[in-house]
Amino acid sequence: MASNISTPPIGLATDFDEIDRAITSLCSHRDKWEQTTIPQRLAYLQDCLDRTLIVAEDWTNAACEAKGIDPQSPLAGEELMAGAIATVRNLRLLMTTLQANGQLEPSKITRREDGQFIAQVLPANPIDRLLYLGYRGEVWLEPDAFPDRGRIYYEPTAAKVALILGAGNVSAIVAMDALSKLFSENQVAIIKMNPVNAYVGRYIAQAFEPLITAGFLQIVYGGAEVGEYLCQHPQIDEIHITGSHRTHDAIVWGTNPIEQQDRKTTNNPRITKPITSELGCVTPILVVPGKWSQSDLTFQSRQVASTIAHNASFNCASGQVLVTASGWAQRAEFLAAVRRELAAIPPRQAYYPGAQDRYRSFLNRYPQAEALGAQTPKIVPWTLIPNVPPVAGEYALTEEAFCGILAEVEIESLSAPDFLAKAVEFANESIWGTLSCTVLIDSQTQKKYHQEFDTAIANLQYGAIGVNIWSAMLFYFGSTTWGAYPGNTLANIGSGIGFVHNSYLFDRPQKSVIYAPFRIFPTPPWFANHRNLLGMARKLLKFEAYPTWQNLPGLVMAALRG
Repeated sequence: MASNISTPPIGLATDFDEIDRAITSLCSHRDKWEQTTIPQRLAYLQDCLDRTLIVAEDWTNAACEAKGIDPQSPLAGEELMAGAIATVRNLRLLMTTLQANGQLEPSKITRREDGQFIAQVLPANPIDRLLYLGYRGEVWLEPDAFPDRGRIYYEPTAAKVALILGAGNVSAIVAMDALSKLFSENQVAIIKMNPVNAYVGRYIAQAFEPLITAGFLQIVYGGAEVGEYLCQHPQIDEIHITGSHRTHDAIVWGTNPIEQQDRKTTNNPRITKPITSELGCVTPILVVPGKWSQSDLTFQSRQVASTIAHNASFNCASGQVLVTASGWAQRAEFLAAVRRELAAIPPRQAYYPGAQDRYRSFLNRYPQAEALGAQTPKIVPWTLIPNVPPVAGEYALTEEAFCGILAEVEIESLSAPDFLAKAVEFANESIWGTLSCTVLIDSQTQKKYHQEFDTAIANLQYGAIGVNIWSAMLFYFGSTTWGAYPGNTLANIGSGIGFVHNSYLFDRPQKSVIYAPFRIFPTPPWFANHRNLLGMARKLLKFEAYPTWQNLPGLVMAALRG
């Protein structure tokens, strides 16, 4: 039986001797994992799913306590979704893929005129088609790639030990990263929990206990010193980082700026192991001009405001730059609606370190910033910064705020087709990062200019694109991929390298796109003022574990009360 050092007292770092023993244990079990059969893996996944259901409430309550959320309030449902539910869904999707021997067929595979393959992964079945009425989720493959998938289940792979440096914001990230390493890449893994949410480690340890006991997964704790020791450890074969590009560069190129530059110039990284990463983004929301009703304006302003408020804005996919057209007759009306919606959302605790400093750095540069609430030592108010210059290198376009800030940029444009072309070029060339992007477009405009719209989606260089749906939902769905648009390098890392989730196990994804109706009904669960979010989330947890027709009515009824 493998050593289990996964639940030390909160706040204590795992000592190096214990880390050595954990890595040695993983090394001794990596060949066994590589030889573990699909039926055996399915049993592990089912056991982990059942255990996640057991710890879901405690996991959620711990996250609520850490973030200053009443665990009985509707907002607690946000933590349930961002933790246990996302994990359960990922486990269940992997089971579906393995039941097909790693060769799960997408709903449809099409080929663009230029030869690029697109696989439709949502809806995946009749229940999906009812639950996600009007949605379409796609995985786009790299232009020269075929829709090959599940390669690790029919071709030999070298057994490896992976290090996962966990994220400190969304609690499902590290759990889903571990599942990607184990079941998508065939690697045993050691997780270093982020100090910000180290409390989550005990729940992941309980949920994934079968994998830990069998010697395929370990969890350790500590800060930068432990991370450095793990990265340099000779028995670690690969590294996956979720965090900031600055943390990545400190690990790969050194903490001193002069050292970083010298090493990049000479292509001499401190670490030569393969490294994958997801490192954030200044996420744009492109608002395509059209003729919107008052209900449209209200709905989409709620959606925009919710992308900032979710998780107190400590998300790599938080809406950060609202891109509008100068010639849109409803632009001022829409911005006024966004202001109202943000002002109506109660403030949330700025729990993530450095939030106040980052907030001040934006205020110092933008005197026109409009704080829509009071700032306190624990609160960063939702803040709109209108009329940010649409210039490459502009601070709000290149610096991830990671606090409750939304910048607004006006592009000179008088029509939807013109805006689509200009906004895509602007997002690709002038906004930092390639992780996620949201596009809002009404159905009439989309239909009238369908060719220009299709070209815009094809040209957007982002790994996750949400059309009329917050791009962060591509993280949740799991059958879609999550990661930066391909093309980054270690020396110019941007939003990172590689993809996670990808439950269909496509070999070479380029990006994923989800299309949703312009007005989603009932109230989406990511909306900040969802009145029954906790009740709905409890039903969703059961449904994601066992998506049967019997479990659907209860979920629908709970959603309708939102």
